[in-house]
Amino acid sequence: MLQQKSYQAKQVGAHFFEPIGPNAPKWYVVDATDQVVGRLATVIAKVIIGKHKPTFTRHADAGDFVIVLNADKVVFTRNKWDGKQYIRHTQHIGGIKYATAKQMLQRHPEEILRLAVWGMINKSSLGRHQMKKLKIYAAESHPHTAQNPKALPLAAARRSVLTQAKKQKA
Repeated sequence: MLQQKSYQAKQVGAHFFEPIGPNAPKWYVVDATDQVVGRLATVIAKVIIGKHKPTFTRHADAGDFVIVLNADKVVFTRNKWDGKQYIRHTQHIGGIKYATAKQMLQRHPEEILRLAVWGMINKSSLGRHQMKKLKIYAAESHPHTAQNPKALPLAAARRSVLTQAKKQKA
């Protein structure tokens, strides 16, 4: 015999984030110009997951939206442009494909950062839902002006490359 859900579960239903109020998702903009891919990806993943908020819960989507601009101007350390390989499979026999980071930058510059963030997100339906909150553009403009995005706060970035880049510019 199947157990019924509790009364409270029936009333509330499944929800991922609070649509209005102080915990509602916010929109942030990050400029990826001259940023190291891995360090930038950790900051973005933390914001998308919601770990920068005091109301973080592992099983719920409490993260914010992140818009990344200038994804084609990211930087790798050392010789990763030629040494790092991205592997994918076409789902056909013998269909494994390799691409170096330099080739990925020429073909799909957004995918470099997307794959780096995906490696830091939980591989579940919640993780796939959280990845939809990441908007990456190779250009300097984006179509999300209606959401009124703000610059990523320094509390979320902490001592990352983002704050070091701002100090160097000043």
